[in-house]
Amino acid sequence: MSVWDDLVGQDRVVEQLQAAARAARAAVQAGRGEAPGGNASLMTHAWLFTGPPGAGQVTAARAFAAALQCTSPDLELGGTPGCGFCDGCHTVLSGSHADVKQVRTDGLSIGVGDMRDLVLRASSYPTGGRWSVILVDAAHRLTEAAANALLKGVEEPSPRTVWLLCAPSVQDVLPTIRSRCRLLVLRTPPAEAVADMLIRRDGVEPEAARVAALAGQGDIDRSRRLAVDEQARARRAEVLRIPLEVADLGGCLAAAQRLVDTAKADAEALAETQDAKETDDLRAAYGAAEGSRAPRGMAGAVKELEKRQKSRATRTRRETLNVALGDLLGFYRDVLAVQLGAGGALANEDQRPAVQRVAGEGGAENTLRRMEAVLACRRALDRNVDPLLAVEAMTVALRAG
Repeated sequence: MSVWDDLVGQDRVVEQLQAAARAARAAVQAGRGEAPGGNASLMTHAWLFTGPPGAGQVTAARAFAAALQCTSPDLELGGTPGCGFCDGCHTVLSGSHADVKQVRTDGLSIGVGDMRDLVLRASSYPTGGRWSVILVDAAHRLTEAAANALLKGVEEPSPRTVWLLCAPSVQDVLPTIRSRCRLLVLRTPPAEAVADMLIRRDGVEPEAARVAALAGQGDIDRSRRLAVDEQARARRAEVLRIPLEVADLGGCLAAAQRLVDTAKADAEALAETQDAKETDDLRAAYGAAEGSRAPRGMAGAVKELEKRQKSRATRTRRETLNVALGDLLGFYRDVLAVQLGAGGALANEDQRPAVQRVAGEGGAENTLRRMEAVLACRRALDRNVDPLLAVEAMTVALRAG
Protein backbone atom coordinates (compact mmCIF):
# COMPACT_ATOMS: atom_id res chain seq x y z
CA MET A 1 0.00 0.00 0.00
CA SER A 2 1.52 3.34 -1.04
CA VAL A 3 1.64 6.36 1.24
CA TRP A 4 -0.96 8.06 -0.98
CA ASP A 5 -3.69 5.50 -0.29
CA ASP A 6 -4.67 7.20 2.97
CA LEU A 7 -5.66 10.40 1.13
CA VAL A 8 -9.34 9.74 0.54
CA GLY A 9 -10.99 11.73 -2.25
CA GLN A 10 -7.99 14.05 -2.80
CA ASP A 11 -6.89 13.04 -6.31
CA ARG A 12 -5.87 16.56 -7.38
CA VAL A 13 -3.72 17.09 -4.29
CA VAL A 14 -2.08 13.68 -4.70
CA GLU A 15 -1.15 14.50 -8.30
CA GLN A 16 0.47 17.78 -7.24
CA LEU A 17 2.44 16.18 -4.42
CA GLN A 18 3.61 13.28 -6.55
CA ALA A 19 4.86 15.70 -9.22
CA ALA A 20 6.67 17.74 -6.55
CA ALA A 21 8.26 14.60 -5.08
CA ARG A 22 9.56 13.61 -8.51
CA ALA A 23 10.98 17.11 -9.01
CA ALA A 24 12.59 16.96 -5.56
CA ARG A 25 14.28 13.69 -6.42
CA ALA A 26 15.52 15.18 -9.67
CA ALA A 27 16.95 18.14 -7.76
CA VAL A 28 18.86 15.80 -5.43
CA GLN A 29 20.22 13.89 -8.41
CA ALA A 30 21.28 17.14 -10.04
CA GLY A 31 23.07 18.14 -6.86
CA ARG A 32 25.11 14.91 -7.09
CA GLY A 33 26.02 15.67 -10.67
CA GLU A 34 23.38 13.42 -12.22
CA ALA A 35 21.04 14.57 -14.96
CA PRO A 36 17.86 16.11 -13.52
CA GLY A 37 14.48 14.83 -14.58
CA GLY A 38 11.15 16.62 -14.29
CA ASN A 39 10.39 20.25 -13.57
CA ALA A 40 12.26 21.55 -10.51
CA SER A 41 9.81 24.49 -10.24
CA LEU A 42 7.19 22.02 -9.01
CA MET A 43 9.15 21.73 -5.76
CA THR A 44 9.45 24.46 -3.15
CA HIS A 45 10.77 24.81 0.40
CA ALA A 46 7.48 25.60 2.21
CA TRP A 47 3.97 24.16 1.86
CA LEU A 48 0.70 25.05 3.55
CA PHE A 49 -1.97 22.34 3.75
CA THR A 50 -5.49 23.57 4.56
CA GLY A 51 -8.95 22.07 4.51
CA PRO A 52 -11.99 21.26 6.64
CA PRO A 53 -11.57 19.22 9.85
CA GLY A 54 -10.74 15.58 9.15
CA ALA A 55 -10.04 16.09 5.44
CA GLY A 56 -6.48 14.84 5.92
CA GLN A 57 -4.10 17.80 5.99
CA VAL A 58 -1.63 16.05 8.32
CA THR A 59 -2.03 12.78 6.41
CA ALA A 60 -1.19 14.56 3.15
CA ALA A 61 1.83 16.29 4.68
CA ARG A 62 3.13 13.04 6.18
CA ALA A 63 2.66 11.21 2.87
CA PHE A 64 4.62 13.95 1.09
CA ALA A 65 7.39 13.73 3.70
CA ALA A 66 7.59 9.97 3.11
CA ALA A 67 7.69 10.47 -0.66
CA LEU A 68 10.60 12.90 -0.28
CA GLN A 69 12.53 10.24 1.68
CA CYS A 70 11.44 7.27 -0.47
CA THR A 71 14.27 4.90 -1.45
CA SER A 72 12.30 2.40 -3.53
CA PRO A 73 14.38 0.73 -6.29
CA ASP A 74 11.37 1.23 -8.57
CA LEU A 75 12.21 4.92 -8.73
CA GLU A 76 15.06 4.12 -11.09
CA LEU A 77 12.47 2.59 -13.43
CA GLY A 78 10.16 5.59 -13.31
CA GLY A 79 8.12 4.57 -10.27
CA THR A 80 6.17 7.07 -8.16
CA PRO A 81 7.84 8.25 -4.92
CA GLY A 82 5.99 7.08 -1.83
CA CYS A 83 5.91 3.32 -2.22
CA GLY A 84 5.05 2.76 1.45
CA PHE A 85 7.36 -0.27 1.79
CA CYS A 86 10.94 1.00 1.65
CA ASP A 87 12.95 1.99 4.69
CA GLY A 88 12.49 5.70 3.98
CA CYS A 89 8.70 5.51 3.77
CA HIS A 90 8.41 3.13 6.71
CA THR A 91 10.48 5.21 9.10
CA VAL A 92 8.66 8.43 8.19
CA LEU A 93 5.24 6.88 8.73
CA SER A 94 6.35 5.34 12.03
CA GLY A 95 7.81 8.65 13.22
CA SER A 96 11.40 7.43 13.52
CA HIS A 97 13.10 9.00 10.48
CA ALA A 98 16.13 11.06 11.51
CA ASP A 99 15.44 13.80 8.96
CA VAL A 100 11.70 14.23 9.54
CA LYS A 101 10.47 16.11 12.59
CA GLN A 102 6.72 16.28 13.26
CA VAL A 103 5.65 19.02 15.67
CA ARG A 104 2.56 18.24 17.73
CA THR A 105 1.15 20.11 20.69
CA ASP A 106 -0.93 18.66 23.49
CA GLY A 107 -1.72 22.15 24.74
CA LEU A 108 -3.56 25.11 23.34
CA SER A 109 -0.58 26.72 21.61
CA ILE A 110 2.96 26.20 20.28
CA GLY A 111 5.44 28.45 22.04
CA VAL A 112 8.35 30.49 20.73
CA GLY A 113 10.96 28.30 22.45
CA ASP A 114 9.86 25.20 20.55
CA MET A 115 9.79 27.07 17.26
CA ARG A 116 13.26 28.56 17.71
CA ASP A 117 14.62 25.05 18.29
CA LEU A 118 13.00 23.96 15.02
CA VAL A 119 14.40 26.89 13.05
CA LEU A 120 17.85 26.01 14.38
CA ARG A 121 17.33 22.38 13.39
CA ALA A 122 16.22 23.50 9.92
CA SER A 123 19.59 25.13 9.32
CA SER A 124 21.40 21.79 9.49
CA TYR A 125 22.02 19.50 6.53
CA PRO A 126 19.97 16.26 6.40
CA THR A 127 21.84 13.22 7.66
CA GLY A 128 20.51 11.01 4.87
CA GLY A 129 21.54 13.34 2.07
CA ARG A 130 17.99 13.97 0.81
CA TRP A 131 15.70 16.42 2.63
CA SER A 132 15.27 17.71 6.15
CA VAL A 133 11.50 17.91 6.65
CA ILE A 134 9.70 19.75 9.45
CA LEU A 135 5.97 19.08 9.71
CA VAL A 136 3.94 21.45 11.92
CA ASP A 137 0.55 19.78 12.27
CA ALA A 138 -1.20 22.75 13.94
CA ALA A 139 0.30 25.92 12.51
CA HIS A 140 -2.81 27.84 13.59
CA ARG A 141 -1.82 27.22 17.23
CA LEU A 142 1.43 29.17 16.96
CA THR A 143 1.71 32.10 19.34
CA GLU A 144 2.56 35.45 17.76
CA ALA A 145 6.19 35.15 18.88
CA ALA A 146 6.38 31.56 17.60
CA ALA A 147 4.94 32.60 14.23
CA ASN A 148 7.55 35.34 13.92
CA ALA A 149 10.27 32.79 14.69
CA LEU A 150 8.87 30.47 12.01
CA LEU A 151 8.86 33.36 9.54
CA LYS A 152 12.64 33.58 9.84
CA GLY A 153 12.89 29.89 8.98
CA VAL A 154 10.78 30.12 5.83
CA GLU A 155 12.31 33.45 4.77
CA GLU A 156 15.87 32.09 4.82
CA PRO A 157 15.48 28.40 3.97
CA SER A 158 18.35 25.95 3.93
CA PRO A 159 18.93 24.32 0.54
CA ARG A 160 17.64 20.91 1.66
CA THR A 161 14.97 21.92 4.21
CA VAL A 162 11.22 21.60 3.56
CA TRP A 163 8.57 23.10 5.85
CA LEU A 164 5.12 21.46 5.84
CA LEU A 165 2.50 23.52 7.69
CA CYS A 166 -1.07 22.36 8.39
CA ALA A 167 -3.96 24.64 9.35
CA PRO A 168 -7.77 24.71 8.98
CA SER A 169 -7.69 27.67 6.59
CA VAL A 170 -5.22 30.05 4.99
CA GLN A 171 -6.55 32.87 7.19
CA ASP A 172 -5.29 31.03 10.28
CA VAL A 173 -1.67 31.66 9.24
CA LEU A 174 0.17 34.98 9.20
CA PRO A 175 0.09 36.63 5.74
CA THR A 176 3.87 36.94 5.80
CA ILE A 177 4.18 33.17 6.26
CA ARG A 178 1.49 32.02 3.85
CA SER A 179 2.85 34.28 1.12
CA ARG A 180 6.07 32.22 1.22
CA CYS A 181 4.27 28.85 1.06
CA ARG A 182 2.71 26.89 -1.75
CA LEU A 183 -0.94 26.43 -0.84
CA LEU A 184 -2.75 23.08 -1.11
CA VAL A 185 -6.46 23.06 -0.28
CA LEU A 186 -7.99 19.69 0.55
CA ARG A 187 -11.69 19.21 -0.04
CA THR A 188 -14.28 17.42 2.04
CA PRO A 189 -14.05 13.78 0.91
CA PRO A 190 -17.27 12.28 -0.52
CA ALA A 191 -19.18 10.01 1.85
CA GLU A 192 -19.01 7.22 -0.73
CA ALA A 193 -15.21 7.34 -0.76
CA VAL A 194 -15.03 7.33 3.04
CA ALA A 195 -17.44 4.38 3.25
CA ASP A 196 -15.39 2.44 0.70
CA MET A 197 -12.25 3.05 2.78
CA LEU A 198 -13.96 1.79 5.94
CA ILE A 199 -15.09 -1.37 4.16
CA ARG A 200 -11.69 -2.11 2.61
CA ARG A 201 -9.36 -1.20 5.47
CA ASP A 202 -11.39 -1.70 8.61
CA GLY A 203 -13.67 -4.53 7.55
CA VAL A 204 -16.83 -2.57 8.40
CA GLU A 205 -20.12 -3.88 7.07
CA PRO A 206 -21.34 -1.84 4.07
CA GLU A 207 -24.45 -0.40 5.73
CA ALA A 208 -22.60 0.50 8.93
CA ALA A 209 -19.84 2.08 6.85
CA ARG A 210 -22.37 4.17 4.92
CA VAL A 211 -24.05 5.41 8.11
CA ALA A 212 -20.69 6.23 9.74
CA ALA A 213 -19.41 8.02 6.63
CA LEU A 214 -22.53 10.19 6.47
CA ALA A 215 -22.46 10.92 10.20
CA GLY A 216 -18.77 11.83 10.06
CA GLN A 217 -19.65 14.68 7.67
CA GLY A 218 -16.37 14.40 5.78
CA ASP A 219 -14.14 13.88 8.82
CA ILE A 220 -12.33 10.62 8.08
CA ASP A 221 -11.08 9.99 11.62
CA ARG A 222 -14.51 10.75 13.06
CA SER A 223 -16.17 8.38 10.59
CA ARG A 224 -13.73 5.60 11.52
CA ARG A 225 -14.37 6.06 15.24
CA LEU A 226 -18.13 5.94 14.70
CA ALA A 227 -17.73 2.79 12.62
CA VAL A 228 -15.55 0.82 15.03
CA ASP A 229 -16.06 2.36 18.49
CA GLU A 230 -19.31 1.59 20.30
CA GLN A 231 -18.58 4.25 22.91
CA ALA A 232 -18.22 6.94 20.24
CA ARG A 233 -21.59 5.93 18.78
CA ALA A 234 -23.17 6.07 22.23
CA ARG A 235 -21.79 9.57 22.88
CA ARG A 236 -23.14 10.77 19.54
CA ALA A 237 -26.56 9.32 20.32
CA GLU A 238 -26.53 11.22 23.64
CA VAL A 239 -25.76 14.48 21.85
CA LEU A 240 -28.49 13.97 19.26
CA ARG A 241 -31.04 13.55 22.06
CA ILE A 242 -30.58 17.21 22.99
CA PRO A 243 -32.97 18.66 20.33
CA LEU A 244 -35.70 16.43 21.78
CA GLU A 245 -34.99 17.34 25.42
CA VAL A 246 -35.05 21.14 25.39
CA ALA A 247 -38.79 21.53 25.74
CA ASP A 248 -38.44 23.12 29.19
CA LEU A 249 -35.77 24.98 31.13
CA GLY A 250 -34.99 21.99 33.33
CA GLY A 251 -34.33 19.85 30.27
CA CYS A 252 -32.03 22.54 28.83
CA LEU A 253 -29.90 22.74 31.96
CA ALA A 254 -29.78 18.95 32.38
CA ALA A 255 -28.69 18.46 28.75
CA ALA A 256 -25.97 21.10 29.11
CA GLN A 257 -24.64 19.54 32.31
CA ARG A 258 -24.55 16.08 30.75
CA LEU A 259 -22.67 17.35 27.69
CA VAL A 260 -20.03 19.12 29.77
CA ASP A 261 -19.68 16.15 32.15
CA THR A 262 -19.08 13.83 29.19
CA ALA A 263 -16.31 16.08 27.86
CA LYS A 264 -14.72 16.22 31.30
CA ALA A 265 -14.90 12.43 31.68
CA ASP A 266 -13.17 11.97 28.31
CA ALA A 267 -10.36 14.30 29.34
CA GLU A 268 -9.94 12.55 32.68
CA ALA A 269 -9.87 9.11 31.02
CA LEU A 270 -7.04 10.26 28.77
CA ALA A 271 -5.17 11.86 31.66
CA GLU A 272 -5.46 8.80 33.87
CA THR A 273 -3.12 6.76 31.69
CA GLN A 274 -1.09 9.36 29.83
CA ASP A 275 -0.32 11.63 32.79
CA ALA A 276 0.76 8.76 34.98
CA LYS A 277 3.12 7.43 32.30
CA GLU A 278 4.66 10.85 31.72
CA THR A 279 5.22 11.34 35.44
CA ASP A 280 6.84 7.91 35.79
CA ASP A 281 9.06 8.59 32.77
CA LEU A 282 10.15 11.92 34.25
CA ARG A 283 11.02 10.34 37.60
CA ALA A 284 12.99 7.63 35.82
CA ALA A 285 14.87 10.26 33.79
CA TYR A 286 15.96 11.97 37.03
CA GLY A 287 16.71 8.66 38.74
CA ALA A 288 14.18 9.33 41.51
CA ALA A 289 13.42 6.24 43.59
CA GLU A 290 9.92 5.67 44.97
CA GLY A 291 9.47 7.45 48.32
CA SER A 292 12.89 9.14 48.16
CA ARG A 293 13.67 12.83 48.08
CA ALA A 294 13.40 14.44 44.65
CA PRO A 295 16.78 15.06 42.98
CA ARG A 296 17.96 18.60 42.29
CA GLY A 297 16.10 20.23 39.42
CA MET A 298 13.26 17.72 39.36
CA ALA A 299 10.73 19.96 41.11
CA GLY A 300 10.85 22.50 38.28
CA ALA A 301 10.50 19.79 35.66
CA VAL A 302 7.49 18.32 37.48
CA LYS A 303 5.85 21.74 37.66
CA GLU A 304 6.36 22.27 33.94
CA LEU A 305 4.96 18.80 33.18
CA GLU A 306 1.87 19.46 35.30
CA LYS A 307 1.33 22.72 33.44
CA ARG A 308 1.44 20.91 30.08
CA GLN A 309 -0.90 18.21 31.36
CA LYS A 310 -3.41 20.78 32.57
CA SER A 311 -3.29 22.53 29.19
CA ARG A 312 -3.81 19.21 27.41
CA ALA A 313 -6.83 18.41 29.59
CA THR A 314 -8.35 21.79 28.71
CA ARG A 315 -7.74 21.16 25.02
CA THR A 316 -9.25 17.66 25.22
CA ARG A 317 -12.41 18.98 26.87
CA ARG A 318 -12.70 21.70 24.25
CA GLU A 319 -12.17 19.27 21.37
CA THR A 320 -14.74 16.85 22.77
CA LEU A 321 -17.27 19.66 23.04
CA ASN A 322 -16.44 20.80 19.51
CA VAL A 323 -17.12 17.31 18.17
CA ALA A 324 -20.47 17.28 20.00
CA LEU A 325 -21.35 20.71 18.65
CA GLY A 326 -20.45 19.53 15.15
CA ASP A 327 -22.87 16.60 15.53
CA LEU A 328 -25.57 18.96 16.79
CA LEU A 329 -25.01 21.38 13.93
CA GLY A 330 -25.25 18.52 11.46
CA PHE A 331 -28.56 17.45 13.01
CA TYR A 332 -30.09 20.91 12.55
CA ARG A 333 -28.67 21.08 9.01
CA ASP A 334 -30.63 17.90 8.28
CA VAL A 335 -33.71 19.43 9.89
CA LEU A 336 -33.36 22.45 7.59
CA ALA A 337 -32.95 20.17 4.56
CA VAL A 338 -36.20 18.36 5.43
CA GLN A 339 -38.04 21.64 6.01
CA LEU A 340 -36.90 22.99 2.63
CA GLY A 341 -37.67 19.74 0.82
CA ALA A 342 -34.10 19.07 -0.25
CA GLY A 343 -33.43 15.63 -1.61
CA GLY A 344 -30.58 13.23 -0.98
CA ALA A 345 -29.36 11.35 2.06
CA LEU A 346 -29.19 13.05 5.45
CA ALA A 347 -25.94 13.22 7.41
CA ASN A 348 -27.90 11.65 10.28
CA GLU A 349 -29.76 9.12 8.20
CA ASP A 350 -30.01 6.79 11.19
CA GLN A 351 -31.80 9.59 13.09
CA ARG A 352 -34.32 10.42 10.36
CA PRO A 353 -37.44 9.98 12.59
CA ALA A 354 -36.02 12.43 15.14
CA VAL A 355 -35.01 14.85 12.37
CA GLN A 356 -38.51 14.75 10.87
CA ARG A 357 -40.11 15.25 14.29
CA VAL A 358 -38.06 18.38 15.01
CA ALA A 359 -38.63 19.63 11.46
CA GLY A 360 -42.38 19.41 11.98
CA GLU A 361 -42.31 21.43 15.20
CA GLY A 362 -41.11 24.70 13.64
CA GLY A 363 -40.06 26.51 10.51
CA ALA A 364 -36.80 27.08 8.69
CA GLU A 365 -36.27 30.39 10.51
CA ASN A 366 -36.35 28.59 13.87
CA THR A 367 -33.80 26.08 12.63
CA LEU A 368 -31.46 28.79 11.36
CA ARG A 369 -31.60 30.52 14.74
CA ARG A 370 -30.77 27.23 16.44
CA MET A 371 -27.81 26.67 14.14
CA GLU A 372 -26.58 30.16 14.96
CA ALA A 373 -26.89 29.30 18.68
CA VAL A 374 -24.59 26.29 18.17
CA LEU A 375 -22.06 28.41 16.28
CA ALA A 376 -22.24 31.09 18.99
CA CYS A 377 -21.41 28.41 21.58
CA ARG A 378 -18.34 27.43 19.57
CA ARG A 379 -17.19 31.04 19.44
CA ALA A 380 -17.71 31.41 23.18
CA LEU A 381 -15.59 28.33 23.87
CA ASP A 382 -12.85 29.76 21.64
CA ARG A 383 -12.90 32.88 23.82
CA ASN A 384 -12.41 30.72 26.94
CA VAL A 385 -15.93 31.23 28.28
CA ASP A 386 -16.73 28.72 31.03
CA PRO A 387 -17.93 25.59 29.15
CA LEU A 388 -21.02 25.03 31.29
CA LEU A 389 -22.18 28.63 30.92
CA ALA A 390 -21.62 28.55 27.15
CA VAL A 391 -23.47 25.26 26.69
CA GLU A 392 -26.34 26.31 28.97
CA ALA A 393 -26.78 29.50 26.95
CA MET A 394 -26.88 27.36 23.80
CA THR A 395 -29.46 24.87 25.06
CA VAL A 396 -31.74 27.69 26.30
CA ALA A 397 -31.46 29.32 22.85
CA LEU A 398 -32.31 25.96 21.24
CA ARG A 399 -35.50 25.87 23.30
CA ALA A 400 -36.46 29.40 22.27
CA GLY A 401 -35.87 28.64 18.61
